[in-house]
Amino acid sequence: MNIIFGDEQATQLAEKYTVLALDTFKFGQDGPHMTAYCVVENLSLAELPMVDSLQKLHSDLIANYKNKQWNYCGQVINRLRGSWSGELDTFYDELQKRIEQYKENDPGEHWSPVIEKPIGQSF
Repeated sequence: MNIIFGDEQATQLAEKYTVLALDTFKFGQDGPHMTAYCVVENLSLAELPMVDSLQKLHSDLIANYKNKQWNYCGQVINRLRGSWSGELDTFYDELQKRIEQYKENDPGEHWSPVIEKPIGQSF
């Protein structure tokens, strides 16, 4: 999986590749927000006719995750796992782990889907 950061790069690459939003990060307590994107390069022939519907499903997953719709997200992750030639399965697995934790321990009304990274911390 190839990951890039920033909307501008994502927009440019989306002209030639399938580009999917992943997580949004905040660098430092008052730092800027930056979204990570996956650039999908290897699609199976069987997936080509389904690219638009898979992109929509992935986009819906991210939107519903941000709105704490955990049950919906779990169902969509199960549907998406294995798509994109398996390139995003590690992301979907990580998202599923977070969702399971949130189901057990509600993150509260002030929860944000933005992941804070201290300045200088690597991924």
